[in-house]
Amino acid sequence: MTKTISSNIGYPRIGEKREWKRALEKFWNGDSSEEELLAETTKLRLNDLKKQQDLGVDLIPVGDFSLYDHVLDTSFMFGVIPERYGYEGGKVDLSTYFAIARGEKEAVASEMTKWFNTNYHYIVPELNHAKPTVKENRPLAFYQEAKEKLGIDGKPVVLGPVTYLKLSKGFDEKDFPQLLKTFTALYIEVLKELEEAGARWVQIDEPIFVTELSAADIELARQAYDEIHQAVPKLKIILQTYFEAVTDYEKVVEFPVAAIGLDFVHGDSLSLIQKHGFPKGKVLAAGIVDGRNVWRADLSEKFSLLEEIQKYVDSDHIIVQPSSSLLHVPVTKASEEQIDPIILGGISFADEKLQEIVALAKGLRVGKAQIQKALDIASAELELLNNSPYRTNKQVKESLATLTDADVQRTSTFDIRLEKQRQRLNLPLLPTTTIGSLPQTSEVRQTRTKWRKKEITNETYEQFIKDSIQKWIKIQEEIDIDVLVHGEFERTDMVEYFGEKLNGFGVTQFGWVQSYGSRCVKPPLIFGDVSFDKPMTLKESVYAQSLTERPVKGMLTGPVTILNWSFVHDDVPRFTVLNQIALALREEIEVLEENGIKIIQVDEPALREGLPLAADKKQTYLDAAVYAFKLATASVEDDTQIHTHMCYSDFNKIFDAIDGLDADVISIETSRSHGELVSTFEENTYKKEIGLGVYDIHSPRIPSEAEIEQNITRALATISPKQFWINPDCGLKTRKEDETIGALKVMVKAAKKVRETVLATVK
Repeated sequence: MTKTISSNIGYPRIGEKREWKRALEKFWNGDSSEEELLAETTKLRLNDLKKQQDLGVDLIPVGDFSLYDHVLDTSFMFGVIPERYGYEGGKVDLSTYFAIARGEKEAVASEMTKWFNTNYHYIVPELNHAKPTVKENRPLAFYQEAKEKLGIDGKPVVLGPVTYLKLSKGFDEKDFPQLLKTFTALYIEVLKELEEAGARWVQIDEPIFVTELSAADIELARQAYDEIHQAVPKLKIILQTYFEAVTDYEKVVEFPVAAIGLDFVHGDSLSLIQKHGFPKGKVLAAGIVDGRNVWRADLSEKFSLLEEIQKYVDSDHIIVQPSSSLLHVPVTKASEEQIDPIILGGISFADEKLQEIVALAKGLRVGKAQIQKALDIASAELELLNNSPYRTNKQVKESLATLTDADVQRTSTFDIRLEKQRQRLNLPLLPTTTIGSLPQTSEVRQTRTKWRKKEITNETYEQFIKDSIQKWIKIQEEIDIDVLVHGEFERTDMVEYFGEKLNGFGVTQFGWVQSYGSRCVKPPLIFGDVSFDKPMTLKESVYAQSLTERPVKGMLTGPVTILNWSFVHDDVPRFTVLNQIALALREEIEVLEENGIKIIQVDEPALREGLPLAADKKQTYLDAAVYAFKLATASVEDDTQIHTHMCYSDFNKIFDAIDGLDADVISIETSRSHGELVSTFEENTYKKEIGLGVYDIHSPRIPSEAEIEQNITRALATISPKQFWINPDCGLKTRKEDETIGALKVMVKAAKKVRETVLATVK
């Protein structure tokens, strides 16, 4: 009898029906008190812990829960609060917590960016002038809560010091050694209290070790963990990595910790163990089940993998767990009643993944024969899906096989296209536009829900969408925006909407995951070959254009973003699926162009997100992304203007790829780090047109005219006014109508003022 145990790295925060989201937004809207918010979220948190306990998970994470973001939680634990919030010491209150995340009055929100290569966003810590101390021991509070309320001896989870600092801003790299020393002392303080409270295991998340770190940084990290080990020698620390294989494997596995957590799904960790072995006496926390996708694990294959690992690691030194936190997948498929049973049998959400993990751990502990039934069921369900008609579309396969280089090239170069587009569109200098979506009010959402429930007719719903489009075309004209949008009132989500209309896709009822703050998305399932069925955006685009003489953009989500924001079946190469999506979108773009849409925006907010963390995989991905975008967009005429939009793109690192997209106009979400992004253009030459977001749409505050003028002027110091577009950071669906109208009025006023100044200078 061996001692193999099961473990979870992290659990979704949002609740089975997004109870967490509703509690937060109720509080933000002033409809509940802080006490009520905390009571509701405590109830949800305890329910999630109890569920994991009932599923039989041995090591249950505590402290992985958050009211907004776990990186922000770490900042608050150590009192890392930007000066502009007037923090004077002591425990940080909840109003300041949410103000940093969302912005408040004159205080700009902290920068938000993608968590490694996922669609989760974290709040970037600002270390300028920080004097960190332990303000509250959050892991301890959660550990004691689980123990006292549920009798769970949980595994506290904390974000590690190396990763926290490497994700921070506001310090010089030469200060990293001293900062790490400072924070290591604070972590020791937290860990000592956990040890004294009886905690046996603690999970310290260090995903930064799967990226390229210098030898000096690795040595500093080792020293930090030496200090931690000496301070709390009895505490069993799991140094947890995920999202890729550890770059400096041989060094990291020798760190003085009880266990090392490795990702065996997204990184080739098995090869590292086979080549270099694994330290005797150390526990391997093996991430066997995919924590980022929803397809059912082939348990026979996973068990074989565990048996291979056993050749290098003793069974009583193996923990079976997901490859990463289950934050990135929906909670449970138990409530899904409308999915084809063949597809439903092939998917696995958080709760089902924990069942898989518990079964695999049991198999190692008591023998494969004891879980043979579970292995057979999983194999049968997967075989049924893999052999279904969904995956045998011959026409799609033939279309991909006959592609040529000409299919991914525009007819003319950008300078020729630009001249034709300017003649056709006749836009002013520094044209203003928005990114696409307009406020999705409660009325919009409720009307859509009634339509889906068949409580109103198709005709009634379509008339409501038309009325909403007409209302906002008029508002945009009154504000005097140059290039308009129809508002996307018919769309729940920019990817799910297309998932409902393309062949090979399916959507769930409750498959929500957190993106940022209370913003949850419902990624569609790509379970088969993808193909175009019928026009998806034509009706609304043509109607909107009929209401105005100003150009209205056709709005599509790009192939890379649809791929990255979907749960893609994993038995076909991802880039093959990517090109299937691109071909389907190509047909939609051609239909829009044929019906008089002059500007077509193909959004790629997730292009940077999908970039592999492993250096040797990055260029292959970027080449595939560029190819797919061009495959979708290259067939239009010269005078049709192709736009694209990107979120927090880390532009400098993928500059060549973005230029290679050959989009006529690109807009980038930059307002929380505007100056840093603009500096990219001091180092690179970009000849196409570009819009850098001039205000932050994630914050409810209305920016001042001076702020927007400053952002525009800063950009024009390095970007020609003939290239520059003026737009908000991102889509406006999450903002209220009064916030949106107020901010857009300020934006247009600032744009006109700068335009006059520029024109006067030219004259």
